[in-house]
Amino acid sequence: MRPLRYSINVTLDGCCHHEAGLPPDEESMAYWTAEMERADALVFGRVTYGMMESAWRRPATGAWPDWMREWEIPFGEAIDRTKKYVVSSSLESVDWNAELLHGDVVSAVRQLKQQPGDGLWVGGVTLPRALADAGLIDEYEFLVQPVLAGHGPTLLAGLRERIPLELVERREFRSGAIALRFRPA
Repeated sequence: MRPLRYSINVTLDGCCHHEAGLPPDEESMAYWTAEMERADALVFGRVTYGMMESAWRRPATGAWPDWMREWEIPFGEAIDRTKKYVVSSSLESVDWNAELLHGDVVSAVRQLKQQPGDGLWVGGVTLPRALADAGLIDEYEFLVQPVLAGHGPTLLAGLRERIPLELVERREFRSGAIALRFRPA
């Protein structure tokens, strides 16, 4: 069975809006690239899929945009080529190496987990909460940013039950951010 890993940047006060933390730097992008390469497939909700596609889809010209720094390209290449599953009741179709998951999201993700492979990766805010409530997340990975946002969506807000976790890995970055990896206890 493939494990499902939830990974996200989060501020010290729990905000997980993508612009609330520190801007990416070479060290954090190398970390996220390595993590992305551990996944056989990505599972996104509609909003996260749209955000990631607009930022990281390789343009039709084949050349990465001028705004992208050289050390961001490996992440762009990794996410661009990875298989994606998109949970949405409003999208009619997706592309970018993606397919829509229809019906009950918990059942669909449970089926994905039963397929052979090294692992699935989920990001975002709403979808991971539903998967955590269903007990489907095998690993939680938070890149905790040394920032207090004071507003924005918070990490796994509205969980039905408390989920005890066991710390399995910790890594500190020069920026002051700390990567924490947990498994359900």
